[in-house]
Amino acid sequence: FGLYKELVETNTTLSSGSCTQASAQIAARLKAAGYADKDVTLFSVPEHPKDGGIVAVLPGRDANLKPMLLLGHLDVVEAKREDWVRDPFTLIEEGGYLYGRGTVDDKAMAAVWADTMIRLKQGGPAPKRTIKLALTCGEETTFAWNGAQWLAKNRPELIAAAFALNEGGGGRLDDGGKREVLALQVGEKAAQNYTFLATNPGGHSSQPVPANAIYELAGAVRAVQGYEFPAKFTDTTRAFFRSAGAIAPAPMKDAIARLLADPQDAAADRIVSADKTYHSTLRTTCVATLLSAGHAENALPQRATANVNCRIFPGESVDGTLATLQRLAGPKVKVTANQPVRPTAIPPALDPAIEEHAVGGTGRH
Repeated sequence: FGLYKELVETNTTLSSGSCTQASAQIAARLKAAGYADKDVTLFSVPEHPKDGGIVAVLPGRDANLKPMLLLGHLDVVEAKREDWVRDPFTLIEEGGYLYGRGTVDDKAMAAVWADTMIRLKQGGPAPKRTIKLALTCGEETTFAWNGAQWLAKNRPELIAAAFALNEGGGGRLDDGGKREVLALQVGEKAAQNYTFLATNPGGHSSQPVPANAIYELAGAVRAVQGYEFPAKFTDTTRAFFRSAGAIAPAPMKDAIARLLADPQDAAADRIVSADKTYHSTLRTTCVATLLSAGHAENALPQRATANVNCRIFPGESVDGTLATLQRLAGPKVKVTANQPVRPTAIPPALDPAIEEHAVGGTGRH
């Protein structure tokens, strides 16, 4: 827990934090546990001295087996103190919950990975397969220096592995603390930002006119708020919902079964989508995240913009989503896809062995 607390309380935001500091703290703990200097690599580049990361290696007994990679990120989303009831960079336990920036995304897993590496080193014997740990910066911000990308391009030997375990899965405990569900993530939605832009000749605020860039933008954003992309399934999400439905209580159990049979069943969709995780697993989602408008208190706005962040369902395209957003926004608001335009997420084929074990193991434990 001490490692987790130290990580959460180390500011790793892009604006004022340091992943390099967090990496150094983890390196110190690994070396104190017995890791040799050659097995712990701290890395950064001169242009981004605070965005460093760490790779650690625990050699295995069988050199013929390719390594396993434990992957996570140290950076967190910006956190303004005035927006938080509690200090975001102080780990606080209250009412059965832990509060702080990064307590879940992704410092919980980063701490678990690092702690696992420490315990394996101290507990012995060596694992059969070599285990690698890579904790990097730059995951949370589009234009930040991306440590994982840098490793893949410049030091691929450090992270070469047969497979990697990354964030994205999860689970659920019942009221007694027993495991109900353990979810495995095998694919990723494409994250894409879009800019909504409304413009107007402007004028003095003492003489308002019906046409107003802010009002036009507000109408477009409200249209996005009121729109639901259609529910869809891939073979992976269909298997997930079959498993989830098997242990769901009423009326969720029946609603999931109905939606699996007919993705256009609106009544079933409303029940299933009341769970925000299920809702986002079923469809493309888009939400307004940033607003900017006007240039003076006493002037009619000449420009109003909004950022709309979309998570695009595998198999759907950036352009297709753009067309939907433009239709919602109407002719007075221009919608563009922000750079970089993300690649389309391709639905991964579900390995039958994974489905067999996952579905077969569903139930209360």
